[in-house]
Amino acid sequence: MADENSTAAPSRGARRSVQLDSSEALRLLGSVRLGRIVFTRQALPAVRPVNHVLVDGDIVIRVHEGAALTSRARQADGTGVVVAYEADAIDPDTHLGWSVVVTGYARLVTDPHELARYERLLHPWLDRAMEHAVRIRPGLVTGIALVGDDG
Repeated sequence: MADENSTAAPSRGARRSVQLDSSEALRLLGSVRLGRIVFTRQALPAVRPVNHVLVDGDIVIRVHEGAALTSRARQADGTGVVVAYEADAIDPDTHLGWSVVVTGYARLVTDPHELARYERLLHPWLDRAMEHAVRIRPGLVTGIALVGDDG
């Protein structure tokens, strides 16, 4: 008899990872609304879950005035601050799905018309004012799909 509290994964057959090209990886990233942004804070990596929208190939998130990323992006010399952004969709039962990582420069959006557009497109999940938007321009896009090994 199987232990109901067992943490062992159910056997669903063999799996393998398949590299995704950058356009497919971005398409998949655009199909979900939650990801994680990674940036440097006090010389250490910081990771924050955020909701996002993909606009013209760029990832856009909204941030509040006191957010560590807001100050980092503001302090950048105009080129932006290097970040990584990760999103995935992996089924916990079958262990199939995908994971995408984008590395690029994050910049505060300063144009009032763009900011208004992003405010219409992207609604924060937190109950707090998000006065700023950050646009991440992808430089390096990598992704894998975890697929069943049918062969």
